[in-house]
Amino acid sequence: MSEAILSTLPFLFEGLWTTFKISLITIILGSLLGVTVGLLRTLDIALITYPLGAYIHALRGTPFLIHLYVIYFMLPTTGISWLQLEAFPAAVIALSLYTSTYVSEIVRAAIQAVPPGQTEAARSTGMTALQCMWYVVLPQAVKMMIPPMGGVYVIIIKGTSIVSVIGIAELVRAGEHATQRHPKEMMVIYGLTALMYFLYCYPVLRLARWAEGKFGSVQLPS
Repeated sequence: MSEAILSTLPFLFEGLWTTFKISLITIILGSLLGVTVGLLRTLDIALITYPLGAYIHALRGTPFLIHLYVIYFMLPTTGISWLQLEAFPAAVIALSLYTSTYVSEIVRAAIQAVPPGQTEAARSTGMTALQCMWYVVLPQAVKMMIPPMGGVYVIIIKGTSIVSVIGIAELVRAGEHATQRHPKEMMVIYGLTALMYFLYCYPVLRLARWAEGKFGSVQLPS
């Protein structure tokens, strides 16, 4: 057993590194896009909010695996050269779009949870709409975003296992290859795979908890 574990660990660590790269890039890109979409949806402009709402509901209402197949298998059939994507960028794009839909809803809900009276009071002091958003609304909204954001990021990290279907050797795929070489040690190998996911996800949850405690919970007046 020890020999099998020692020979398997390098492949699992390589898969973990791939999982880390995909999830990190996805979290950054998905968060940037999600924050942008969430902010735009608070403008209450029909030409903006309705198309973005359709985008969010379409992606959240369909399996991520479908998004991955569309981007990796279907878009290349259009014959457009810049849509001929390799597996890694296809996975990052699909997962980033999926992430953005959840982040955008968290951002929108947090901003809308700030009482309108605070915005009106800030505007009455001469602040512009942008200044009001930056100095009054967002500092309170960010505190409400932190707990759900941590949960979304952990879901995305675990969701990277799906990209193995297009041949990316992330952590689960590495574990599957290892069980093929050592079928008798299947339980041990998958146990190590699960442990690595836990060691990656747990600090993310702890970081979110720390950030929540550091910035404190916001107390909104009624």
